[in-house]
Amino acid sequence: MKVSPSAVMPVFPSVDGIFPAGCPSRTVLDHVTSKWGVLILVALSEGPHRWSDLRRRAEGISEKMLAQTLKTLEGDGFVQRDAQPTIPPRVDYSLTERGIELAALMLPLVAWIAEHASDIVRKPA
Repeated sequence: MKVSPSAVMPVFPSVDGIFPAGCPSRTVLDHVTSKWGVLILVALSEGPHRWSDLRRRAEGISEKMLAQTLKTLEGDGFVQRDAQPTIPPRVDYSLTERGIELAALMLPLVAWIAEHASDIVRKPA
């Protein structure tokens, strides 16, 4: 399918801002569109989760990748870590306001991918 330039609506007025190599948006895109970043954001869009809940939701993620992904998303201001001073320690993760806004934009894309993934990856006979 070929799309004519007039049929493409710009997402925002300065779309060229994401293309320069040194643009900070490249870093953010890398963080939020990584396989694990997307899955963690989608899981947290359902509500707060504990570490073990996130590990079960994102099947196949290693402890190291979960820790790294959560730390990155927390550093970017998308995820909040709430550690309770209890024994045993309890840590809950949730989306910040920025994370909620991002997840709301990502969920339609993820839903589209889930709906069409089987057809896309299906090999022709």
